[in-house]
Amino acid sequence: MKQMIYKNINVPDETRSFPKGKLELVTLDGVTFGKMTLQPGWKWSESVKPIAKTKSCEAPHTQYLVSGRLKVKMDDGTEKEFGPGDVSVIPPGHDAWVVGNDPVVAIDITGMTNYAIQK
Repeated sequence: MKQMIYKNINVPDETRSFPKGKLELVTLDGVTFGKMTLQPGWKWSESVKPIAKTKSCEAPHTQYLVSGRLKVKMDDGTEKEFGPGDVSVIPPGHDAWVVGNDPVVAIDITGMTNYAIQK
């Protein structure tokens, strides 16, 4: 019988910092949870693109937005702004940025394993 496992996202296994943001990671039974904290002025194409070295974000996201506002623009031009309480599935091929003067905090359960790792 499998046993229950647990960790606290506020005591991460790993922290990755990048300009105007950080990613805190915990992994349980092969599932990686990421807590992203993004400061006002953060934009993927300015802060993470130089690390990822890809045209757009290639990480898939299944996320819950805890606080702040985040705008996502898909490579096909589709845009959507997310706010507190929104849950979303965002496929690879997008840019994103913080809207307004409040930090964004989001919990993501897909795509975080290789996010913001130098290629």
